[in-house]
Amino acid sequence: MKHTRTFLFPICILGLLAQLGRAQTGDMAPVVSRTVSRTVELPGEFLPFLSVSLHAKVPSYVDRILVDRGSFVKQGDLLVEMSAPEMAAQIAEAQSKVQASEADRLQAEAQLAVQSTYDRTEQAAETPGAIAGNELIQAEKQVDAAKALLNSRLQASRATESAVRALQDLQGYLKITAPFDGVVTDRLIHPGALVGPGNDVALLVIQQVTHLRLVVPVPEEDVSGVVNGASVAFQVPAWPERSYSGTIARISHALDQKTRTMPIELDVMNRDGSLAPGMYPAVKWPVRRARPSLFVARTSVVTTTERTFVIRNQSGRAEWVDIKKGVTEGDLVEVIGNLKPGDIVLRRPTDEIRDGMPIQNVARKAP
Repeated sequence: MKHTRTFLFPICILGLLAQLGRAQTGDMAPVVSRTVSRTVELPGEFLPFLSVSLHAKVPSYVDRILVDRGSFVKQGDLLVEMSAPEMAAQIAEAQSKVQASEADRLQAEAQLAVQSTYDRTEQAAETPGAIAGNELIQAEKQVDAAKALLNSRLQASRATESAVRALQDLQGYLKITAPFDGVVTDRLIHPGALVGPGNDVALLVIQQVTHLRLVVPVPEEDVSGVVNGASVAFQVPAWPERSYSGTIARISHALDQKTRTMPIELDVMNRDGSLAPGMYPAVKWPVRRARPSLFVARTSVVTTTERTFVIRNQSGRAEWVDIKKGVTEGDLVEVIGNLKPGDIVLRRPTDEIRDGMPIQNVARKAP
């Protein structure tokens, strides 16, 4: 028995070595190139296309509020009326100064009548001995003084008129009108309230809701295929049976450092009023790559604790090619690595097929 065991052991070793040297066979398939096109669901948030908080420009008291929360307004509609009694007194005082200034101006123009006296004196001085030279000089000085007085009166008149116009312009701010078509979403004051600079409380908040902004934070890996002007579908919890769409209009071109997402805005027309700012829709975001990607069968990818790879048939021998996995489409997976379209890889490889071992192609099928 001892002799038999000694004889069989070398035979087993030789058989194992022969098996390792034999060419491995396996089902193979080519690497294919195709455009990545899929849809992922992303959260979004609706914002009004326009939004403004209306404040009082001058210290005043609220007299009337013609709208309330939920009121739809048109551009130019009167919203709030206020009063400032001291402003009326200031305007009256400024207008009286304008009248006084106008009287001074007329008086200065009357004094300029010395111009005609100077003209006659200058004409008479052409005759030798008719007019003393000193008289001509005095007449000229009187004309210069009258012109200077008139000029100062004109400047004073313009200044008082400007002061009146400024006060009248401020008085115009006592009536607040709608800056655009929209809806009053908040009313924060009541009649009798003292408002104006130094009081940060807004009077009203108006938002444009017939046209909305849908802001979608798109993950970094999905921004490469964003196309300006593309239509994107979405749904809202309030109307789960309805499907809406918006148009990609504004791309921030910068990632949020905390979330690693890029805010992208869609224009959404809300003609029936079913959507509202603050809603969080589920956006069916289309993911497109700027260039075609490489795909292999999911079973072709081997993942170990050290590496992820596929086995390529390189002139009849196994070649391990390190890859990174991308998106999955059905039975295919995107691979990123040193591969090209048409390369032949094993469909069901294992790490027992070592790099450089001979392999035989049993079948060559597309993934």
